[in-house]
Amino acid sequence: MKKNRIVIIDYGMGNVGSVAGVLDYLGGNHSVSSDKSDIIAADAVILPGVGAFGAAMENLRKLGLLDVLSAEVLKNKKPFFGICLGMQLLAQDSIEQGFHKGFGWIDGHVLAMKPRDLFRVPHVGWNNVHFKQDNPFFGRISEEAHFYFDHSYHLSCEQEVVVATCDYVERYVAAIQKKNIFATQFHPEKSQRNGLRILRNFLNFVKERNISEAQAQC
Repeated sequence: MKKNRIVIIDYGMGNVGSVAGVLDYLGGNHSVSSDKSDIIAADAVILPGVGAFGAAMENLRKLGLLDVLSAEVLKNKKPFFGICLGMQLLAQDSIEQGFHKGFGWIDGHVLAMKPRDLFRVPHVGWNNVHFKQDNPFFGRISEEAHFYFDHSYHLSCEQEVVVATCDYVERYVAAIQKKNIFATQFHPEKSQRNGLRILRNFLNFVKERNISEAQAQC
């Protein structure tokens, strides 16, 4: 059986090197690309992100990736993993530095976090994450595990897609899943052992999907 191909999208906003390094460590077959044909040929897509929402959407638009991503992920059900800004871009819109439209894959909005008392913004550092125990992406991860965050805005969305939360004065969305779409506000590539397990679970999800598709074609 072929080794699953993962494309890490390089659109000028993500720490693609860190994500690629972790996939190297895990033995994941991956490439870093902004080429449409690579996304179409891939078995799964990872969209990392660091920076401003509006600039990210503009970069993706200029590269012509919005339509191809929607076709591959929504229509063809290709596994997708969004990281930090890569999760927020899935919302309908964001108020970061003005008003900007997002992918619209998730019924939600990106809002500013509010500093309070000793809780500063941006939210940078390690925090416990509360997750749904039956979610496959959190398999083999202990309850109340720590993950690394770095963000000033947060996703407010429909509760049925929320699979993990984080308490930082208020309760914020830490991870979402909508069928083949999975995304985290925290950075798994910076979250040491727990982050490695999250990415390993995603690789397993991709592998199992491809096995199911191959069996269905027999």
